[in-house]
Amino acid sequence: MTTQASSQGGWRSNKWVRAAIPALLLHCSIGTVYCWSIFSENIAEYIGFSKAATEWAFSFAIFFLGMSAAFMGNIVEKNIHKSSLIAAVFFAAGMFGTGFFIRYGGAHPKSLVSLIGIYVCYGFIMGIGLGTGYLSPVKTLMLWFQDRKGLATGLAVAGFGAAKAIASPIMQWMLNSLGEGGIYKMFMILAVVYFIMMFIGHLLLKKPDGWHEPQKKEKSQGILATLRTKPLTNYIGIWLMFYINITCGLALISQEKMIVKCIGLAASAGLISTVSAIFNAGGRLGFSAWADMLKDRNTIYKLIFILSIAFTALVMVTGGIENGEGNVLLVILVLGLIFVVNAGYGGGFSNVPTLLSDHYGMGSISAIHGITLSAWAFAGLTGNQMATYIVNHFGKTVERTLADGSVISVNPTGYQAVLYATLVLYIIALVLCMFLVKPTDKALAAKAQAHRR
Repeated sequence: MTTQASSQGGWRSNKWVRAAIPALLLHCSIGTVYCWSIFSENIAEYIGFSKAATEWAFSFAIFFLGMSAAFMGNIVEKNIHKSSLIAAVFFAAGMFGTGFFIRYGGAHPKSLVSLIGIYVCYGFIMGIGLGTGYLSPVKTLMLWFQDRKGLATGLAVAGFGAAKAIASPIMQWMLNSLGEGGIYKMFMILAVVYFIMMFIGHLLLKKPDGWHEPQKKEKSQGILATLRTKPLTNYIGIWLMFYINITCGLALISQEKMIVKCIGLAASAGLISTVSAIFNAGGRLGFSAWADMLKDRNTIYKLIFILSIAFTALVMVTGGIENGEGNVLLVILVLGLIFVVNAGYGGGFSNVPTLLSDHYGMGSISAIHGITLSAWAFAGLTGNQMATYIVNHFGKTVERTLADGSVISVNPTGYQAVLYATLVLYIIALVLCMFLVKPTDKALAAKAQAHRR
């Protein structure tokens, strides 16, 4: 095969240099969007606004990530060099601009100019870089690693998940070391660092020499017609279960720090956050690599939803969040829920492009994957907000005294109530997964062959 042959040559046609490494450089940069919780309070304090007001910057970033992926999919399909360059420029510009407006907000406290500037830079401009950067290497990886597509995409998307674990301690160190105005200095410095990383990834990224990209006139059908090659409910099922998995993941992850404090592990919150990020990255790589060995990749989603339902139900029945402090078994159950949801959240991302390629082929996969990422956009607006609404309207805030004598305010009943909503949604996702998403042609052929035996 041309791809395999070319991969045996020099670095210019090596699949690791031309696909895997640039994918990691791109995804390890843009994945730092999930470090928001590390510095969100610092931003709010520095510019004189409430944390709730600044939180919208993160929601906008995820929204525009998904929407830019949906609208930029065709550009990625046609020219990965243009799309990867757009990603590097917009992501770095958005990060640098965020630093600029934080600096402005420090000099002019409570200025709407600084808040809106952060929304535009971190949310809209960075969001465009996130969406195009996320999509750019995925199809290229699947083309270079055609026999292990899941492993390849899992490797890149794992970089997106691992970025938080890698960057969080570095960002915390920078905030502690840069002195007055460290928050805006950090953004400006990292903007330059990430631009260099992404630009190197842009230069290295290349499709296999043997791949002929179909031109518009060669494509017999558009994206909608491609989706209609299977019942349209099949794609709707994939979109909805992807949306629900992200919504539930964000709902729990957004409250993770406070849940950890409720069960008496406030002193270990940073370590647990790092471990959960490792599970997130591990789920992206592990679940997608496992799917390569299955007849139908949809089986992975069934497993993710079943595990999430089981752990959510266990913590609900035992009241693990409310009663976990001082109870080792309940602490283990709550941590198990956090780690399983993180792994399933990551695995849901890494399996989407390969599941779509199994159903609809490789011809327009970047465009179809981009449209599917619109589910991420809407989940970014609903997941965190759903959890915040429930916590604010159920239960009551209580004070807990930590080992060091400090007092924190938490709402164990509210965090527990979030699980009722996520359990219902996970059950709906499992039903969709089982009854709307049809088996692939490969799975049907394998089943027919087994019957013949």
